[in-house]
Amino acid sequence: MEKAMLGRFGICCTLLVVALQVCLASVMVKVTPEVEVIKGETAKLPCSYTTSAPASAVVQWLIEVAGARKQIAFKSPQGFGVDPGTTMTDRLTMEDDLSLTISKVMVEDERIYICQVSAGTVGFSEDKTQVKVFFAPEKPTITGNNQAITVSSETDTSSEVGKCISRNAYPQPRIIWFKDATPLPEVKDQKEKTYMIPSVVKEASGLYTMTSTLFMQPVKADAKSVFHCTVEYSMPNNQIKQESSDKFNLSLLYSTETVFFKLKNQGPVKEGDDVLMECETDGNPQPEFEFYKEDTRLEGLKGTLKVKRVTRKDAGIYKCDALDFDAEDGVELMKTLSLNVHYLDPVSVTPEGPLLAAKGDTVELQCKTKSSDEYTLQWKKDSKELSQTGVLTLQSVTLADAGVYLCVGAVPSVPGLRKQANVTLTVTGAPEIAAPLNGFVDKEGGMVTLNCSALGHPAPQFTWKPSGKESVTVVGDKVISTVTLEASAAVLKDGVICEAYNKHGIDSKNFKVSIKSDESSAAISPVFSVENDPDKSSNPNAANRAEKQQGGSSAVVIAVVVCVLLLLLLVALLFFLSKKGKLSCGKKDKKDMASGEVKGGIVVEMKSSEKGNEEAGLLNKPHAEQ
Repeated sequence: MEKAMLGRFGICCTLLVVALQVCLASVMVKVTPEVEVIKGETAKLPCSYTTSAPASAVVQWLIEVAGARKQIAFKSPQGFGVDPGTTMTDRLTMEDDLSLTISKVMVEDERIYICQVSAGTVGFSEDKTQVKVFFAPEKPTITGNNQAITVSSETDTSSEVGKCISRNAYPQPRIIWFKDATPLPEVKDQKEKTYMIPSVVKEASGLYTMTSTLFMQPVKADAKSVFHCTVEYSMPNNQIKQESSDKFNLSLLYSTETVFFKLKNQGPVKEGDDVLMECETDGNPQPEFEFYKEDTRLEGLKGTLKVKRVTRKDAGIYKCDALDFDAEDGVELMKTLSLNVHYLDPVSVTPEGPLLAAKGDTVELQCKTKSSDEYTLQWKKDSKELSQTGVLTLQSVTLADAGVYLCVGAVPSVPGLRKQANVTLTVTGAPEIAAPLNGFVDKEGGMVTLNCSALGHPAPQFTWKPSGKESVTVVGDKVISTVTLEASAAVLKDGVICEAYNKHGIDSKNFKVSIKSDESSAAISPVFSVENDPDKSSNPNAANRAEKQQGGSSAVVIAVVVCVLLLLLLVALLFFLSKKGKLSCGKKDKKDMASGEVKGGIVVEMKSSEKGNEEAGLLNKPHAEQ
C-alpha cells in the first residue's frame, strides 16, 4: 500500500515539473518600431529573438492584406525564402540575421510588417515594424496669373489671382501663399475677400499632386506687391522642408487718381541743352497724353515731350493733359510745368581788335555780356588770369605785352554755361635782344652756332659781325636769327656781335666764343647757358658743349684723387722700411750720437748735421730683450 502511494506521488511530481517548465518557457522578439525610407531607395527591417530554453525556431515576416495576415518571407531549420504571389516578391530578401530587405521601395510599401518567431514548446512571440515612405515634390508652378484684374470700389466679388501646383509628393504636402514675403492666412471660406481652394490628386504611382487656387479682391497697392507659393513637405527624421515657386506680380487695371508732370533733366537747363519732360499717372494702363505750351499743341510720344537744343524762347509754362475717360469725377487730369532756360549772351570786347600800340602806351580793354543769372568776366593771357572785373588796363606796355588776350564769361550757378572772346594786341617799338647765349668750340678754327632772339614790331632784321651762314625763324612773338661761322682768333678774342633793327631803332648784343678747355668757360659758362637761358632749346650745341666741359672737370678730379692715393702709399712704404732699419735717415758722414736718453722703453736720439741749426727727431721702439 505504501509503495503504491509513493509511486503515485512520484508521477505527480514529474508532471508538476514538466508543467512548470512549460509555463516558465518564453520567446522575446525585438524589431525597430519605425523605419523611414525615401521612395526608390532600400529599406532594411531588423528582427532578432531570444528564448528561455534551447529550441529550434521558425521565423516569419507577415503583412496584413484585406484584414488577413499573409506571409511574405520565412526562415526555418530546413531553409529560408520569399513567398511568391505579392507585388513585393521580386524586391524582398530574407537575410541571415533574420532582417527583411526591401529594394526600390514604393509608396505602397508603407504598411506594418510583423516579425513572428515560433519555438515549439518554448512558445512563440511577434513584434511590429511600421515602414514610412517619403518623396520630395517638384518645384511648384504658378498658372492662371496672366489675366488682368479690374480694381473697382464697386466690385464685391473676388477674382482668381493664381493657381499653385505641387506635383509628385509623399506624404501629402501643404501649400502656403505669400504676399511680399508674408504668408497669407489659410482661409477656405469663399465669403471672405481672400481665400484659397485646395484640391489633391493621388497619382497611379501613389504620389500626391496638390493644387491651391488663390482668390482676392485686390486694391491698387497690390500692383506693386510680389506673390508666390511655397510647398511644405515632410522628410525622414521629422524634417519639414519647403520649396518655393517663382515670384509674380498682378496685372491690375485701375483708373487715374493723380497726374505727375516732371522735368527729367538733372540740374539747371541752359541754351543748347536737350530737354525731356515726362507725364504719367498712377492709373493702369497709362492713358494717352496731350502737351501744350500756352495754347500751342506740341507733339509728344507715350507721355514724353522732348525739346531739342532749347533757347530762351522755349522757356515758359508747359501743360500735360491725361485723357483717362474712366477717371472718377473730380480728378484733376491736367498738370503744368515751368521751364526756365538759362542763357549767356556772346561776349563783346571794346575796342575791337586787332589793336596796335606803341611801346610805353597805356591800353585799356573792356568786355561785356548779359545773362539770365549772375555772371563773371575774366581777362586771361597765356592761361594767366589778369583781371576779374571785365576791365583790363595795361600801363606802359612793353614788347612782352604783345599777344592774344582772352575774356571769358561764365555763369557759376549753371555748369557749362560760358562764352569767350579775344583780341590781339601788337606793340610797336625798337627790337629788344634777349640775353646772349655764349658759344664754345673744341679748338680755334672750329665751327660755332649762335642764336640771337629778339622782340620788336615791325619784325626786326638781323646783322652778324662777322657774318656767317644765317637763317631766321619765328617762335611766337620772338624772331630768332641763327648764324654758323668759324671761331677764328678774332672771334675768340672779340666775340660776335648780333644787331637787330627796324624802323623804330636798333639793339645789339655781343656773343662770347670760347675754347672748351678754358677752365672759366667750362666751370661757369655752360651752367648759365644751359640752365638759365630761356631759349636753350633753340641752341642744342650749347647744351652738348656744357655736358662735355662737365665731363672734363670730372676727369681732372679723378686724376688728382689717384695721385694723392699713390703718394700716401709711398709714405707708408718709407715708414715701414725705416721701422725695419733698412733705410738710413741721415747722411753717410753723419756723426754718432753723443748722448741719448732711454725713458719708458723709448730711445730719443739727437743728431747734428753739416747744415748748422737743422734739428731732427727720430723715435724708435727697441726690440724686446730675450
